[in-house]
This record gives sequence, structure tokens and C-alpha cells, in this order.
Amino acid sequence: MRKIVILTGAGISAESGLGTFRDAGGIWTKYPLEDVATPEGFARDPVLVHEFYNARRVQAAAAQPNAAHHALARLQRDWPGEVVIVTQNVDGLHEAGGASNVIHMHGTLAGALCAGCGHRWVAPETMDTTTPCPACTRPSARPDVVWFGEMPYYMDTIFDHLASADLFAAIGTSGQVYPAAGFVQEATASGARTIELNLEPSAVASNFDETRFGPASRVVPDWVSDMLGLRG
Repeated sequence: MRKIVILTGAGISAESGLGTFRDAGGIWTKYPLEDVATPEGFARDPVLVHEFYNARRVQAAAAQPNAAHHALARLQRDWPGEVVIVTQNVDGLHEAGGASNVIHMHGTLAGALCAGCGHRWVAPETMDTTTPCPACTRPSARPDVVWFGEMPYYMDTIFDHLASADLFAAIGTSGQVYPAAGFVQEATASGARTIELNLEPSAVASNFDETRFGPASRVVPDWVSDMLGLRG
């Protein structure tokens, strides 16, 4: 077994204080998804959307990586083969924890995107409807995150990695959002062994060869130690 491809979702960052869609009382429960996480919502009320992502950007900047992020960075560093991390998260906690070359399929809060010309740049701490694009100067800045109804980034690269994986691991994902929810089937079809590490079973848990459940800060370091032969 040489190549490991890892998909992470909101569950890996929950213990760093960044809530998932389903957290009771979390930031997502205060806003309907169709208002703040769709192109239509942005077109309808860009002020609201900017306010929402400005708050999320501040929250993410203050968050610290937890033991799960650090463990994956250790696996990436010490595994004798290739370890590819693909994340649905828009925070930068994998990188803060020491990981490198992370594939952000849903973009990042740290990025800004021009809705007019498509130019990308590092987002300021706050953006609003007057924020100009550095390339075309139009006030058409939006967060560089993938909203519902938009195509995730780097899909060809991700599918190439899945096709060559020896092991596919999904960590902290709900299994409810496609195309990521179908990655386990793609990996299985290519002959990879599969494992889910999650707080509780995802919607596609039955598709995995192995499952381990519990807080990410416990199950991920334990799994990495097992992979590196550091336990028992």
C-alpha cells in the first residue's frame, strides 16, 4: 500500500470551533443556505452574503488546528508513499497544522473571486459590494468558495488521484453532498481499500470496508499511529 487519498469534511474542524451544517445553534442555523451559499442568494442580497462570509473569515482566522489536523500532517510527512489530502472545508486548518499541497475542492475563505472577470486574489479581512477587483477594477468581488449549484474545483485532478489510490479515507464527512459522497465508490472501483473515520456513521458508511467512530481528535491520531506502526 503506497498511495493514500484522504477526503476531509466539516467534522475534522468541529473541535477547532468551526461548526458543521448540522450543529444546533451554530452559524449555519442562523442563515438559510439558499440565502448565503448559492449564486442566487448572492445575486439577491450580496450585502447579507458578504456579512456572512466576513464573519466566517474572522472565525476561521482565529481557529487553531486540532490533533486530527496535526495527525494528518504527520502521516503526510512520515508515510513512505504519497498522501493526498482533499478537503471540502474552506478553512486553512490543514495548512496551519502542517499539511502541504492540500486540494481545496470548495475553495477557501482566504480567497476572493471576481464575479465578472474570474480573477482571484487574497481576500481582505472584510469585503463588501464596493470591493474592487484588482484586475478589472469592477466592484464585483465575492468569496472564492464553491456554493451549492456550482462545480467544485480540481475535479479532474481528484478523480485521477482516486483512480490511483491504494487506500481512500473519508474523515468527518456527512456523505450527503455530491460529488464528494461518491468518492468512496470511485476509489472502490479502482481497487482501493476504504475507511471512514467519523463521529457517527455517514449516509454512505456502508460503502466502506472499515469504519471507526468517535471524535476526530481521537480517532484520526489513533488511525495515523496504526498506519505508521506506532501503536501496539
